[in-house]
Amino acid sequence: MNIQAMNRPTAAEESMIAAYSDQIGLLPGDGAVMAARDRLFDDLKRRGLPTRRVEAWHYTDLKSLLRGVPVADTAVLANRVAPFISGASVFAFEQGVAADVGPLPQGVSAQPYRQGLMDGAAAAGLAAYDGDDAIGKINGSFVRDGFAIAVAEDTVLEAPLELQIVHGAGAVHGRFPVIFGAHSQAVVFERHLNVGTAASLVTAVSDITLADGAEVTWIVLQTQGPEDSHLGQIKVDLGTDAKLRLFVINAGGKLVRQEVHVRTSGEGADFKLRGINLLGAETHTDLTMTLGHDVPNTTSTQIIRSVVFDRARGVFQGQIRVAPDAQKTDARMACNTLLMSDEGEFSVKPELEIFADDVQCAHGATVTDIDHNHLYYLMARGIPEKPARGLLINAFVAEIAEELEDEATVEALEGVISEWLEHHG
Repeated sequence: MNIQAMNRPTAAEESMIAAYSDQIGLLPGDGAVMAARDRLFDDLKRRGLPTRRVEAWHYTDLKSLLRGVPVADTAVLANRVAPFISGASVFAFEQGVAADVGPLPQGVSAQPYRQGLMDGAAAAGLAAYDGDDAIGKINGSFVRDGFAIAVAEDTVLEAPLELQIVHGAGAVHGRFPVIFGAHSQAVVFERHLNVGTAASLVTAVSDITLADGAEVTWIVLQTQGPEDSHLGQIKVDLGTDAKLRLFVINAGGKLVRQEVHVRTSGEGADFKLRGINLLGAETHTDLTMTLGHDVPNTTSTQIIRSVVFDRARGVFQGQIRVAPDAQKTDARMACNTLLMSDEGEFSVKPELEIFADDVQCAHGATVTDIDHNHLYYLMARGIPEKPARGLLINAFVAEIAEELEDEATVEALEGVISEWLEHHG
């Protein structure tokens, strides 16, 4: 076996090395930030992109799947994108740069992330989640901007906030630390879309902190272009009695890895994850979650619904860890998949690590075709087979969106689902 050949950088790794050498003098940051960047990139270069030999990346061999890294493109986008929900306060992150923000709701403050890079305040945050955190290393090495947002305690937002991460080409890296004060309430859209036609590489890291009693709904809507690579990461810390509902909708991209890392720091914390994966053509989409129940009396539920067409491949990895002191934990996880093609694949890896004895924990997974009795029922009433299949598939995933309750949000998300199914069903 040729060890030297095994360790030879791939084209994507060589592109990253060249890009870092070219950009290092242009990236914003004081001495502490630049030292943090160097540590991250040196570790990335030494280890290389993860392969299937790395347990956390076993189903997503990034080293072979990431075929290239486009050159960074700082061209200004021609047109602004309308908010997903009318009336939302938009934080536009355009081609890797935070745009000026208009008037903000009372109780909300924000500044460009580059300011924290320049004055060194962001240095501590530029650290990998763990040794296998390729997304954090790539993002921390190259990030130029983003938004740092704070919602003051007791603030109740009537309209959503929208992180609008828009690009047209090239490599784009953004970071979004968001802090919700005690007893605040908010709905946030994290929206990713390509308004161009060229392939892009996008990394996005959102650090979300919920203080005691905060209640937040966070919706990730990923509709990247058909040739894009999207590497996303969400890190969450939940305080006492904090409640987070996280919805992840993947409806685009060629190569997608969306990570969710959650820690319950306070008793009474509740975390809900709802996922919709719409997979077609030859896409590869990986939704990976780790959840640490670290204190007593916390709850969580995760429900993932996926639809696989053509030669697409999907992955859901869900790991729940219950610490020895985390008595009275209640944690549930389910992953349900409709496999609509003999050539499609979906891999599920649920894990429970329980070190407490007074808990309720469960997980389950199903992979199946649509119910032919239901299909026959619709066809017997005059609905042709293809529309009948579409109705059943739509109902399967739309049930997740309907949990949001807000009529405008549910209608808008159902529109995204229906449009995707029209093109792929």
